[in-house]
Amino acid sequence: MSGLFTPDFRPQPYWWDASPLPAPDPSEAESLPANVDVAVIGAGYTGLHAAVATARAGASTLVLDAEAAGWGCSTRNGGQISTSVKPDFATLTRRHGRERAAAILREGQASLDHVAGFIAQEGIDCAFSVCGRFHGAHTRRRYAAMVEACRTPHPVLDTGAYAVSPEDLPAELGTRAYHGGMVLPRHASLDPGRYHAGLLGVARRAGARIVSRCPVERLERASGGFRLMTPRGEVRAQRVVLATNGYSGPLSPWHRRRVIPIGSYVIATEELPDGLIDEVMPTNRILSDSRKLVYYYRPSPDRRRILFGGRVSLSETDPRRSAVKLHAELVRLFPQLASVRVSHSWMGFVAYTFDELMHVGNDGGLHYAMGYCGSGVGMAGYLGMRIGQQAAGLAQGATAFDGLAFQTRPLYSGDPWFLAPSVLVYRIRDRLGL
Repeated sequence: MSGLFTPDFRPQPYWWDASPLPAPDPSEAESLPANVDVAVIGAGYTGLHAAVATARAGASTLVLDAEAAGWGCSTRNGGQISTSVKPDFATLTRRHGRERAAAILREGQASLDHVAGFIAQEGIDCAFSVCGRFHGAHTRRRYAAMVEACRTPHPVLDTGAYAVSPEDLPAELGTRAYHGGMVLPRHASLDPGRYHAGLLGVARRAGARIVSRCPVERLERASGGFRLMTPRGEVRAQRVVLATNGYSGPLSPWHRRRVIPIGSYVIATEELPDGLIDEVMPTNRILSDSRKLVYYYRPSPDRRRILFGGRVSLSETDPRRSAVKLHAELVRLFPQLASVRVSHSWMGFVAYTFDELMHVGNDGGLHYAMGYCGSGVGMAGYLGMRIGQQAAGLAQGATAFDGLAFQTRPLYSGDPWFLAPSVLVYRIRDRLGL
């Protein structure tokens, strides 16, 4: 196992090499304000986009994070941006009716458009690229379904999707592990670390104050709003934005019961020999496949490494142990990479929901957006912006997710005891091609 890792191996996100987690801002040493219009809990994509919206609307805004800003999945993801919504039109129609189903799917496209527009407008240098996604079919049946999906116009969106036959697969990917696939040309990629760093700067310039390493230990309703208790004192806020997603804890038990934290694991390879990246990944597309326990991967922005992620553990483990499993899957797909070592390995928590939809809400001034189901790079920023607008009292903050029932299950309190057996079942089904 020791030969798998480079001498300078780091059990931390690859993105942190170029964008280290920010040191405390000098203003963080100052006393916390006694009163603010809006307090945001969480300094990831959701919280910072919310803070930009509230601050630009003229509300005094304080962002508090238990760790360094961006410590969670906002800098631990793979940098892949899709149209975010997992349930298809037929499923959404059965649950919510055709009009709401179409509106939800359009929100998925809006999330992708929002990220692209925000990055361009704010001049954030984060290697953003509309590169498209190749989605591999792990069985012939899945490939046939992809062909049919590409042949039939999408009922809501202009996806531009097209099928890639097994014969044409080498132009997309240097593997024989797939029975063809499909390309979704509108999907995009970015460098999560640089994106978060740029977003943090935008929020500060907008007038939001960000204080890291200052956990909110207790949140209580009070006359005129809320009381937030921290190790550095108490803050009163008229409105609160809860932006904790996969890191939601005991601060709000109601929300904790409605999101399922799932570990997502990623490795980065060492720099590859000249020509090898072109052999295995001839395009710059982001990549995924049709298995229930999906793998997601891509070339690094400089095309020197491969970033490979997935859900490979039944319980959260040391990054060195998860790296072994991820590397084995990488080599199964690309035997050419058998001798390539791992330079970085890390994990983060994504938040799933019981209906596979993201949720937003407002409970008497407590606003929230969470449950992005693994598609948070686009949707977290978009819904963060929308709930920020809602917290600022702006009509344009309305979304198609407003008012949807946020489900939980009996006996679930935030500890996903059912996750390990579920993952095991999905893994068996994937291996059997079901």
